Amino acid sequence: MSAPTDGAAAPAEVVEVSSVFDTILVLDFGSQYSHLIARRLRELHVYAEMLPCTQKIAELTWKPKGVIFSGSPYSVYAADAPHVDPAVFDLGVPILGICYGLQEIAWVSGGNVSGSEKREYGYAELQVADKHFLFDDIDDFQVWMSHGDKLSSLPAGYKIIATTSNAPFAAITHESKPIWGIQFHPEVTHTKQGTKLFYNFAITACKCRQNWTMENFIDTEIERIRNKVGPTGQVIGAVSGGVDSTVAAKLLNTAIGDRFHAIFVDNGVMRLNEAKQVYDTLTTHLGINLKVIDASDLFLGKLQGVTDPEKKRKIIGNTFIEVFEDEAAKIDAEVGGNIEYLLQGTLYPDVIESISFKGPSQTIKTHHNVGGLLENMKLKLIEPLRELFKDEVRALGTLLGIPHDLVWRHPFPGPGIAIRILGEVTPTQVEIARKADYIFIEEIRKAGLYDSISQAFACLLPVKSVGVMGDMRTYEQVIALRAIETVDFMTADWYVFDARFLKTVSSRIVNEVAGVARVVYDVTSKPPATVEWE
Repeated sequence: MSAPTDGAAAPAEVVEVSSVFDTILVLDFGSQYSHLIARRLRELHVYAEMLPCTQKIAELTWKPKGVIFSGSPYSVYAADAPHVDPAVFDLGVPILGICYGLQEIAWVSGGNVSGSEKREYGYAELQVADKHFLFDDIDDFQVWMSHGDKLSSLPAGYKIIATTSNAPFAAITHESKPIWGIQFHPEVTHTKQGTKLFYNFAITACKCRQNWTMENFIDTEIERIRNKVGPTGQVIGAVSGGVDSTVAAKLLNTAIGDRFHAIFVDNGVMRLNEAKQVYDTLTTHLGINLKVIDASDLFLGKLQGVTDPEKKRKIIGNTFIEVFEDEAAKIDAEVGGNIEYLLQGTLYPDVIESISFKGPSQTIKTHHNVGGLLENMKLKLIEPLRELFKDEVRALGTLLGIPHDLVWRHPFPGPGIAIRILGEVTPTQVEIARKADYIFIEEIRKAGLYDSISQAFACLLPVKSVGVMGDMRTYEQVIALRAIETVDFMTADWYVFDARFLKTVSSRIVNEVAGVARVVYDVTSKPPATVEWE
């Protein structure tokens, strides 16, 4: 659980990481793959920052070493098609257009783009027509295509460097300027050696230093925090024991010591023994100044009689705000009113979602930390992780000395077990769901599978099932188990357990958790299902 935020209440600071590290600017035209471009560059230790394609170049406070245009669901010739600020071509830096990005380069240069008679989606074999450094050290030319339009004539000053059977202009280059366009998607894993192409662009063409490492980030971020907070400033922040809030808290603690005040709110719907484990880890092992607030009765009281999942989330989110602000005011009084900043565990995917050309995606479910702090909240935000992807946060946590089990802990939703109990949340239901979940995770760890699974948990369903125990008829509840594999949690597949493993877990839950008569396993991917049941 991280502290909720409301952009109108406390403006987020703009962290100019791009002024410290050589940066590739990724202009997003709304592609589902845009964030992967930034990830691939980060994997090469080159910092990449994503902004909407409508970004005005004159408003940038830093100069990129290179620019990449993403793909897009639009047609470049459509009346409502997005287009770049023409000033991007005056930066004098290398430019790479991917899919729609190639078509955008050609369109603004006078080339012709039209709909394809045959849509090209899936694998294609690239035929390199002209030896070019962009393909250096690439020996597998299987690439991934996803387009319905194609370039049908070259703009003046450009030449072809690669083709496919359906795309005669699969890769083009300007004859004198550092501008390239490719019709395929090197950012997806289906393009076997796409990372090498990004290396050739970012390192060879843009001459970026490969200095984007978490070791360098720690030093830069600690210095920035100290300069921002000053020698006497105080910071508060909510922690949950999850990897994001723990890493953010440890970073603040490293930067300013006990002037960072962490608050853990026990909302009564945490996992078994969660509050004690969080306290022990953050205080004893990590030396973080932590205050634990037991608000279980308050939360459970407000959840009484509520069955709608959206209402559950809003109740938990709003109640958290009330408890957090009350405790924050007490701490502020204790330190003489010197608390000026609020720690927020924002990650880069959150930032990407908010600045995407398409805007925030449709609300599938409300998150507990969105829509948040009251308008009279005067604290300014510190968001030390807002430039990082999840894997970078884990690497940072390891460098900060956070134990492996915590760094690689599965995600846990802010509303906790409340959204894993379908129907009314009561103390009895919480106890059943907690125990079943504990057994499931314990058996996963015993089997050595925990790090191979992205997320696993038990759900308590609002149905009863007939059973037989000790020759007696029972009519009790059903537990659904869920375990998934995913890279980015945007899509996911269910984890294929050995049947004997599921048999062991089912037997333990039915025998050890009173009130459960049946156990089922969820074999639905995302999409169509979400990871959580509510």
